[in-house]
Formats: sequence, C-alpha cells, structure tokens
Amino acid sequence: MDRLIYIAAAGAQATLARQDVLAGNLANASTAGFRAELQALRAVPVRGDGASTRVYALETTVGYDPRPGPVASTGRALDVALQGNAWLAVQALDGSEAYTRGGALQVGADGQLVTAAGLPVAGEGGPITLPANAGVDVAPDGSVVATVAGSRPQVAGKLKLVTPEAPLVRGADGLFRAAEGELAADPQARVQGGALEGSNVSPIESMIGMIAAARQFEQQMKVLQGAEQREQGAAKLLAPQ
Repeated sequence: MDRLIYIAAAGAQATLARQDVLAGNLANASTAGFRAELQALRAVPVRGDGASTRVYALETTVGYDPRPGPVASTGRALDVALQGNAWLAVQALDGSEAYTRGGALQVGADGQLVTAAGLPVAGEGGPITLPANAGVDVAPDGSVVATVAGSRPQVAGKLKLVTPEAPLVRGADGLFRAAEGELAADPQARVQGGALEGSNVSPIESMIGMIAAARQFEQQMKVLQGAEQREQGAAKLLAPQ
C-alpha cells in the first residue's frame, strides 16, 4: 500500500513540474528569440536497509530546444535577427555577460543601445552610445552606423556576436550563459537587419502537452484516492471487535 501511494504521489509531482514548463513555454510563444525549455525526469531508487521498493522521480534539466524560430520582417532599423547559431551579448543585471536571441534593440534615455528589457547591449569595444537624433542602421556584421542630419554616417560601435560551440545554460533571469565564462566575439557571425526571430515554441504542441499532463494528473489522483479507500477498508477489518 505504501509503495502504491508513493509512486502515485511522485508521479503527480512530476506531472505538475511538466505543466509548469509547458505553461512557461506557452506564455513565451510570442517572445522574440525565445527558446522552448525542455524537461525530463529520471527514476532514482532509494537505497537503505532492506529491499529497494521506493523510487524518487527527480527532474533532469536537459536544456532548451535549439531550433531557430521563424524570422519575420519588421522594417524597423533597430530590429536584428541573428543568423545561424549566433547570439547577442548583453550585460545582465548582476553585471555579468549573458547572451540572448532577442534582437528588438532600443536607444535608452542616455543614448545607450539596450535590449527591449533595458539591458545594455555589449559592443566589441564596450557599450554602444549613439548621438542624439541620429538615424541608426545595423550592418550584417553587427556594425551600428549612426547618421546625424548634415553629417556623414559614422560607425558608433559593433555588436558583440558570439557563436558557442557547446549548448548554453539558461539562467533564472531568462538569459543564457556559457559554462566556461565569457565567449569571444565571432567575426563570422551575421545578423539580418529590419527583422526579428520569433519564439520556437509551438502553441499547439504546448496546449496538447498541457491537456495530456492534466489528464495524467487526474489519473494519479484517482490512484491515490483508491489507495486511501483500500487502506481505510483494511483498517476496519483489522480493528479489534
């Protein structure tokens, strides 16, 4: 009886974790450059005195879906879609260098180039600051060209584009980092100006997964209820008359 209850409870907990991942993916189905999070579980038997009759279901982080999302033309000069396996370097809130595929860039109040979330964009020579009232274009190699009325176009900086050889690690802030630390700029990395890469999350697949997880959770709850009823019946039979 104890084994049945534990297996059903562990399965229900794992199903809830799967639903959390699916819900997070579905919430970011329209987030530019978002990579769908993957989730998996592994069975770990409990070791101790006697037979190993109990098994923990532990979550295993398998990373993210590396497939690119669809690229859509926006016509906006500060929108860039990273091509291939290129990533854009930004400065995270903790000051560390992190990487993102979200290319909806903006100009901050101080003229600094930032992401849609307000994080400073890392340039190969440091932060990129643009002149006031300047027109901006981003070249395929990541060079940011600023044009002020009556003046020649000038290169204000170059986006730091990296191409990781190993999969990156997603942080709690939603940004990605390399296990070995900061990555060197890749001169071969390219971007497409006036376009954005969308999320690679499939809303239909995520909804189907959530429905399946909900049904599975319901079945596990029924198993727990059945085990409780059988235990109550056994207690009545063993009770002293």
